[in-house]
Amino acid sequence: MAASGSIVVGYVPKPEGRAALQRAVEEARLREAPLVVVTSRRSAKEGTPEAEEEIGEVRALLLETGVDFDLRPLVSVFDPAEDLIRTATEVDAQLLVIGLRRRSPVGKLVLGSNAQRILLDSPCSVLAVKP
Repeated sequence: MAASGSIVVGYVPKPEGRAALQRAVEEARLREAPLVVVTSRRSAKEGTPEAEEEIGEVRALLLETGVDFDLRPLVSVFDPAEDLIRTATEVDAQLLVIGLRRRSPVGKLVLGSNAQRILLDSPCSVLAVKP
């Protein structure tokens, strides 16, 4: 169970997710805070060999860092923004780290809502990183 004052990070197996995880580990070390890693999926891919391998890789990477961590693979009916905001509230996070990627102007209108929602509704400071 993560302690109060945790660093929460949203992880996806993409360059922006890896960049967010790397920076979150750095922040956890700097702040001497536990890390909560949230992988949020809308489908029941969890439990498949591919998903288990992905989670295993993240767990192995985190073990190498030496930071105290809680890995939370979520399968949810909510969007990733809701999962991250809910987790940050639950653990009384001091920082939420997300990865961003470049989008076309149309993509920003249609798909940029997760980052915007997190930035506006997060209960703590948000650090957005690019790969």
